[in-house]
Amino acid sequence: MNRAKAGRLCAALVLGIGAGLPAAPAPAGQLTVSSAETGAVLAVVAVPEGSGWSVLWNHSVRGFAVEDQYRNIDGRMVLVRSHLPDFAAGLDHIPGRGTQVSDGQGGYWIEDIDEAVPGNAYLLRPGDASVNHRIRTAETEINLTALAANRRVRIALSPEPAR
Repeated sequence: MNRAKAGRLCAALVLGIGAGLPAAPAPAGQLTVSSAETGAVLAVVAVPEGSGWSVLWNHSVRGFAVEDQYRNIDGRMVLVRSHLPDFAAGLDHIPGRGTQVSDGQGGYWIEDIDEAVPGNAYLLRPGDASVNHRIRTAETEINLTALAANRRVRIALSPEPAR
């Protein structure tokens, strides 16, 4: 066996590629919603490495859904983009923070925000039923308003606990 082929074989064995070994699992993660006052866990949803979720709410004046999209990137909660269906009160693009592009329907996306959330967590005060704060993943939707209307919650990304 020549040296180059031996090197590739060693790399394959170390990485588990093509050697019949299972690939290393992606780091697991979970999004936990808890009461900011008591710490009581209100909801938990799996968000494996690379997967994403949205925090949505209805604009208090215009009523349309506003959406912030997050992703688990290397175990970090990262705001990747936002959808704002209109230039209504309180909605705007901050120059230098992502790129504003049309959504083709009168609103816009702010793409490439790519901001890690400090400490992988933040506080939110879900509004009443008309505002309807919620978290959506590909598999589920958590109604934050139903869980804690007008009370502060902590939304945190953490590694999934060992079982």
